[in-house]
Amino acid sequence: MELLQLKYFQTVAYTEHMSRAAKQLHIAQPSLSLTIKRLEDELGTELFIRRGRNIQLSASGQILLKHVNRIFIELDNAEREIQAQEQLQANTIRISISNPRFLSRLITQYIQRYPDAKVHQGIKMRNEMIASLKQGDIDLGIASRHTEDEEIESHLLIDEDIVLVLPVNHRYAKEQELSLSEVAQEPFISLADNREYSEFIRETCERAGFVPNSIFEVDSYLLTEIISVNQGIALLPISVCRQFNLHYIRIADVSPTYSVSLFWLKNKVLSASAESLRDFIIDYYKKHHQMFKLS
Repeated sequence: MELLQLKYFQTVAYTEHMSRAAKQLHIAQPSLSLTIKRLEDELGTELFIRRGRNIQLSASGQILLKHVNRIFIELDNAEREIQAQEQLQANTIRISISNPRFLSRLITQYIQRYPDAKVHQGIKMRNEMIASLKQGDIDLGIASRHTEDEEIESHLLIDEDIVLVLPVNHRYAKEQELSLSEVAQEPFISLADNREYSEFIRETCERAGFVPNSIFEVDSYLLTEIISVNQGIALLPISVCRQFNLHYIRIADVSPTYSVSLFWLKNKVLSASAESLRDFIIDYYKKHHQMFKLS
């Protein structure tokens, strides 16, 4: 049995007239009659009782109609469920970031504006992120620096100022600015689980002529505590300092900035939801530019 046969049978059953059923189905009556005959032959029973020009379901036909109705109801349910799933997937945005702070505050505002959007966020290193974009596992990525990959589109969100964070009772705490080389012998505190940023800090210190002596590697919250008990200094983005109310001074010699970029696959058509998040992120960083700059 084929679905088309069953659909024809169902239509004939409810119209109880072959000509009317053929007209409703937009097919020739002989073709419809032949289809019903083949279905009866396949089942080995008559499905209709002919009464002149009208027809009625036989006992076998009544049984078949009951099951055919269930079949088409289930098919309709399946179609609706698939459409719902497709809609859910269309509203689901997969984004990876190399540091949670890149979406801090921003994501709350986005969800308030687009309450139906579903955001799946993961943490990946930049190289892993690029690979995931190419494999179609994610829609968007945010990480440090620009990429020259011809398959990837990138947009620079911000060049964030990096400052020197000191305990309030440090001997240099009252300075307005300080050359990084002046603190070459100081114990440094670095952020844990952020290889990109750690490499950036090492390169920045090497430009100033030294390798940092990292004695602690902690997250942003513990870093605040350690600095407050005068256990070290740190190089941090200005937005982090403002968020945690840390004491900082300007770096005089190297004036480091940390680039943050948004990535997506160049030839991929983004869903409307992913596109809206991409545009929202770009607009957010543009509007809040001063949050990431010293002045």
